[in-house]
Amino acid sequence: MNASLSGRKPAVIPAQVRAARALVGWSRIRLSEACGVPVRTLDRLEKGEGAPQQRTILAICIALEAAGVEFTNGDAPGVRLTRQNPAAGQ
Repeated sequence: MNASLSGRKPAVIPAQVRAARALVGWSRIRLSEACGVPVRTLDRLEKGEGAPQQRTILAICIALEAAGVEFTNGDAPGVRLTRQNPAAGQ
């Protein structure tokens, strides 16, 4: 997806965020620190509650992409690890 460069609104589903966090070994707290989104907001997003603002989704995508995650969309939305991040899991 390359949310930081695409100029498009990212389309990310809750399962992708959960899976992306798992790929890099991040807790919600770690993701919150990386993207500046409150933990409670991340919790609600991952549970599919409410409709997050596009800037929230973009901040999350940028942080996870910087950690080496690639979001895939289209017919089969998903995530994959594009590179091993030595800071993953912190």
